Amino acid sequence: MKVSDILRVKGNTLFTVTPDEELAGAVSIMSEKDIGSLVVMDHGDLVGMLTFREVIQTVVKNGGALGSTLVRSAMDDAPLTCTAETELDEVRRMMLERHARYMPVMDKRMLMGVISFYDVAKAVVDSQNFENKMLKAYIRDWPGGEDEDSKG
Repeated sequence: MKVSDILRVKGNTLFTVTPDEELAGAVSIMSEKDIGSLVVMDHGDLVGMLTFREVIQTVVKNGGALGSTLVRSAMDDAPLTCTAETELDEVRRMMLERHARYMPVMDKRMLMGVISFYDVAKAVVDSQNFENKMLKAYIRDWPGGEDEDSKG
């Protein structure tokens, strides 16, 4: 399974901010859209990732306030990225290693989407459920595959 499989199901709605926007505005967007991350873009280039983790760290550092803090001072300026062709096992390993909950999907310098750890976990579970259903159907349809005790 590849990242492209997740993007196909998830769609391509993206929410971005610039590094020079106020953090309070970015937090409002995250709240309004009920999302846990924003991609930080500057002149068409990915320059960072802002997640609720960075927001909380900044609030704590600022004594409980956002003030006029800019996105650039709170964002992760070296986010993990992947491509649509990256295998999900590799994405899981990368996300677990870095404790990353969100990962931009890039095609060279073009942002294709963002996947979350939830998206990856859901794709794996859905795939396993599908395989289980196929195996059960195969066993059920196999001659003699029915459970003899259930026939009475």
